[in-house]
Order: sequence, then C-alpha cells, then structure tokens
Amino acid sequence: MSWNPSRLLGVRLNLFLGETIAVPAPAMLAEALQDVQVELGDEGNDGFQLTFGAGRKAGILTTDSPVFSHPLLAPFSRVAVQVGFGAQYEVLIDGFITHRQATPGNEPGTAALTVTGEDIRVMMDMEERTVSHVGLSAEMRVFRILSQYQRLLGGLPDVRPPRNSRTPSPLERIPLQNCTDLQYLRRLAHDYAHVFYVEPGSSPNVNAAYWGPPPKVSAPQPALTVNMGPDSNARIHFNYDALKLETSGGTAMDAKSRSLQPISALFDIGRALASQPARDFQHGIVRKTLARYRAGGDIMDVLDGGTAAAQRSEDALTATADIDVAEYGHVLRPRRLVGVRGAGRQLDGIYYVKRATHSIRRGAYTQRCTLTRESLGAVAQAVAI
Repeated sequence: MSWNPSRLLGVRLNLFLGETIAVPAPAMLAEALQDVQVELGDEGNDGFQLTFGAGRKAGILTTDSPVFSHPLLAPFSRVAVQVGFGAQYEVLIDGFITHRQATPGNEPGTAALTVTGEDIRVMMDMEERTVSHVGLSAEMRVFRILSQYQRLLGGLPDVRPPRNSRTPSPLERIPLQNCTDLQYLRRLAHDYAHVFYVEPGSSPNVNAAYWGPPPKVSAPQPALTVNMGPDSNARIHFNYDALKLETSGGTAMDAKSRSLQPISALFDIGRALASQPARDFQHGIVRKTLARYRAGGDIMDVLDGGTAAAQRSEDALTATADIDVAEYGHVLRPRRLVGVRGAGRQLDGIYYVKRATHSIRRGAYTQRCTLTRESLGAVAQAVAI
C-alpha cells in the first residue's frame, strides 16, 4: 500500500478573496463556507461555485446576514481555492465571481448565498475587437494576445507552434480578428487540434497559460486503482464509441498551380496511449468526411483543418472515474496523464485526463473525472503509484 499523507493529516481547504489580488479570506467568510464545487477541463473555461451559510444568528437584530453584503463576494471579485494534503498545497482554481444566487431558506438559519465564477480567462472574453495580425503565424498571434494579460497571468505563456506553422504573406492573406481575445485563441486552437487553458500555479495569483497540442507526453499522475481490496481508490466505468472516429479527405485547389490536389488527413502517431489502434480494432471502418474549405485559405489550411478534425476524434475509449480523495491522496489534474490498474489488460494503462470535478464540504472531498485514450490495450505493463 502506498503512503497517503491525507490519511494522516487530512485534507485542508484555504479560501482566498480580493478585488484584484486574492488574499486569505476573513474568518467570518471562511466559517460560513459550506460547499465548494470546482470544474476543470481542457474545453471551455474552468469554473467554481461557493456556497456560504447566510442565516442570521439569534439575538442579532439585522435585516440581512453580513455575508450577503460583504464586498469580497461582489461580482468580479477575485477568488482562489487551495487544498492541502500533508505539507503539500495546490491551488485548484484562480478566477472571478460572475454570478450570485441568494436562497432565503424556509427554516431559521438556512439562508445561503451561492457565488459562481470562472477562471481568469473570463477577463479575456469581455470585449470584442477588430485586430489585423499582419504577417504573424498562429503561435505569434497567440503570444501577441496573451502578452496583454501578464498582470493576471504572472508568468510567460507556454505556446507550442502547430505542425505546419507558417507565416502568411501580407500579399496573399491578412489574418483578421473580429471577436474577443478568448474566442480568437480558441478558434486558432480548434483549427490545429490544439487546446488553450490557464492553470493556477503553486500559490494564488500566479497562473500559467498553455496553447498547444493536448499534453499527452507528461509524467503520469499516481494511478487510479480498482478491484484491489484496500488499495482500491476509485470506481471506474468504461465506454467505447465506435462512431467517434473519423478521417478526412478529398481535393483542394492549389492557389499557385491552379489545380486540384488530393488531400488526406495526417494522423499523430507520436502520442499513442493504447497498444491497439482504434482503426485496427474497428477493422478499418471509420466515418469519412470531406475536406472543408475556408474563405481566404490555401491548400495547407484545408489539410490542417482535416488533420485537426481527425485528431479531435481519435479518442474512442472514455472512462468515468469517481474518486475518494481521502483514499487517493492527490488532486487529479486534467490535461495530464494518469495510470489505471486493476481493470484488466485491455483497460489498464495510461489515460489522458480530460475533465475533473471537485466536490468539497466539511468531512468529504470527492473527484469525478473523465479519462480518454485511443483504444484498448496498455502500452506499458506498469503504472506509477
């Protein structure tokens, strides 16, 4: 059995609040906090929901609980949620409040205030703008946009160039942005089967931005274990969708030669997590789509679009895991790898963590995660525990 610090010292929760910089929450709000929900994933913004008890105490003649009027719970206040295992602390999310919901309650002392918010990317989605990115490749456009948010990020972004990165000639095409910065970053990521996310660092108010391919080459997190008696720390259900896979092909007009050229999607074989390719498992039967044109694009844009669509559909095997954190002893992070053991040879091995939901209340901390990979069969015979 592996050593688990949470079994000895328990799990601790720290809440940070502020206008622009989050600091430790006042004792009154920390004591009123009843429930924490944090949703993390590689698509869309990460989010949080905090529920505070707001019932009036006996003998205090006030109209409302001070929780309702506290300025640190106002819209666009900054929030950071941190959890600790033993001597180690991790920030789950750093973001801003965007919604408030008051529940008066039908019984004395049952009133509650629920605040909901999103990670700091929400501040990149507040203003639509028109920007000409003349002579800039996709990754340079990403750098240019993210440089405006260094005050929120606190560090340099990690931007990975696409496989076919190139700089468009101003004589042929000028990339134009007519949307918010966040929408444009996601559109670029979608075009190259990349992801864009912002992840908190080891301490509040410090975040790391990533734009690039799904990070499927990271060191695996401690394994999820099933069917191993006292060492089990999760319940996992697996699902294989044979209709998810697709390939793309057809013809596209080459602007230079003025002729139609054959187009076929390229597959990324460098990050395979399964020993048996899904296309082999399905006897080569996959959904086939036509290569799509985009106004102003060239033949390489059509190729990149078809390749991205094929790569987004690669993960046919999905696993849903319910984890008792007191048994697991770690925060399972999305956008990373994790091992699974005890499920059999076809299902054991390494998976990509696509989504993780954290539910925290006094005396209980659970995680529900979505894991994906291409197909059946483990690449490695052992996983990290």
